[in-house]
Amino acid sequence: MKQTVKSVITVASMAAALTFMSCRNKSVKAEENKEVETLYAVSTYKTVAGNLDDYLEFGGDVASVNEVMVLPDQGGKITNILVKVGDMVKQGDTIAYVNPLRAGVVYNDSPVRAPISGRITSLPVTVGSTVSQSSSVAKVARTDELEIRIAIAERFVSRISNGQNATVTFDAYPSVVFGAKVFEVSPVLDTSTRTMNVKLRLNPPDNRVKVGMYGRVRLVTESVKNAIVLPNSAIITRDGKDYVFVITTPKSGKDAAVVGLKPVTKGISVDNKVEITKGLEAGEEVIIKGQTLLNDGSKVNVVSSN
Repeated sequence: MKQTVKSVITVASMAAALTFMSCRNKSVKAEENKEVETLYAVSTYKTVAGNLDDYLEFGGDVASVNEVMVLPDQGGKITNILVKVGDMVKQGDTIAYVNPLRAGVVYNDSPVRAPISGRITSLPVTVGSTVSQSSSVAKVARTDELEIRIAIAERFVSRISNGQNATVTFDAYPSVVFGAKVFEVSPVLDTSTRTMNVKLRLNPPDNRVKVGMYGRVRLVTESVKNAIVLPNSAIITRDGKDYVFVITTPKSGKDAAVVGLKPVTKGISVDNKVEITKGLEAGEEVIIKGQTLLNDGSKVNVVSSN
């Protein structure tokens, strides 16, 4: 009798153990079959309406708008110089005297006069120098009226027009940006260099800029106002079309943010920024980093936002 009871207890224990193991296995399998929710870490950018300027960059020299070489009326030796570099002169003022000093003939000194009012910017002669009628005695320039001269390569000619705005920087003032505007565009190209000459004036004028300075010109060729502008990194291409991921459902409580895939149309691209002409509105939150593995409806964790 005792053996029978003992056998019954043993059988019951084994059945219970088998039942427990069966339930445990089912629970493990259920956990394995349960889909694990994946969250992608992303960075976002909230769109705003702004301006985007396309531009070209050139190097140019600062020169006087009006600059004249002073030539003597006759050749001979310089007997006297009445000015020095930097002096202001008026039209008709005497700059120097020249005497032919021909053997056997006595001549009076011939004055060399300034053809325009301005500042003496060059004086290449000294007393005793021999000059001809084609020799430059001095150079007079109106330094209060300056221009920046640049040469435009033929492939950019179609993008240049009178009145365009520009910014200019100089090594002498590396932290200062000067405004400028195109006021003259040559109607022809130089056949030897295949370039077109363009002149700009500082706007407004600034007496810190000197004749002879070298300027780095950023010429604005196209300006888009009230545009939606994104970093280029926000655009992804799938099946030959451009898309961006936007936050469609922001994070709420324990629920992660959800993204949606939106087709967009690009406009001009400048300095790693691109204009979006269609598909987005100001205020939308766009994924700019971490979107390569996303799909429509993916859940994300926003780690940074600009």
